[in-house]
Amino acid sequence: MSTPLRIDRDTDGVVTLWLEPNPAKPRGGVVVLDAWLISAISAACAQIAIDGCAGLVLASASTRVFVAGADLAEIDALDDAALHTYLQRGGAAFAAIPALGVPSVAVIHKAALGGGLELAMHCDGLVGTLPAEGEKPWMVGLPECGLCICPGWGGTQMLPARIDPKAAMVATANGAPWKCMDVPAGLFTRVFPAGSSQAQMMEEAKRWIHAQRANGAKEPVSTGKHTPNRAPKHAISPVDAARMEAALASARAAVPASSHADACFDCVHIGYTHGWGAAVAAEQAHLVRLRHTPEARAKLTAFLSKS
Repeated sequence: MSTPLRIDRDTDGVVTLWLEPNPAKPRGGVVVLDAWLISAISAACAQIAIDGCAGLVLASASTRVFVAGADLAEIDALDDAALHTYLQRGGAAFAAIPALGVPSVAVIHKAALGGGLELAMHCDGLVGTLPAEGEKPWMVGLPECGLCICPGWGGTQMLPARIDPKAAMVATANGAPWKCMDVPAGLFTRVFPAGSSQAQMMEEAKRWIHAQRANGAKEPVSTGKHTPNRAPKHAISPVDAARMEAALASARAAVPASSHADACFDCVHIGYTHGWGAAVAAEQAHLVRLRHTPEARAKLTAFLSKS
């Protein structure tokens, strides 16, 4: 099976999957989540599942970003039925990472926003770094609510499971990403000092994978063991119900009421009452609905006019 994304394999079976810009839309070397990249991730993970691996490192070939987010122009051009299909395909492609059943790490060397962060959070661990002296800080987070829509690939479920849940819910409902030096504790497995190279981060990612395997956390996947509907390791579940319910009540009190904030909070509630699959389906239904609100239309039109 040929795949459009580069896959490197170490002698110990650890695989690096490189995210790359769409060759038909290079966008100055920025990696953007569009239909091409979603299809490429799906094909690459299918090939890795067939070949087997001992661990996965998810890295970006871009020198400018990890992943800038979803292609909003592409999304906004779709009718509702097509957008539902698009979101489901993206979710299935991302879910192929935990479905491999091996330790996985995303190397966040630059901006990771929206769908880019959601993709990364499908990995077990994330490593990050700070900008070099004089370099503009990059952003990390879920900005969708800033456009009066909401995440569609599990962001409302994964972020509260990694950091302080109230802080995650408030930031998501406000559409407020963080500068890389202000990312809350827990999101990154390790934060490298300013000026660290992507190569250094990748070596740490591989060490982390080997440590997880030494601790018996995972076993290598072999042909035929791909489990397509596996939830990420870090996501809200009914096991977290008491903690998430308390955080949700506090977050609701801290965020002005709006249709997009309410959608995020609804997804959180569904996550701790009904689990991952139901919550992601709710996210996607809310996103499709919200983009038609007058507030979202105004925000999206203004955003796309600058693109």
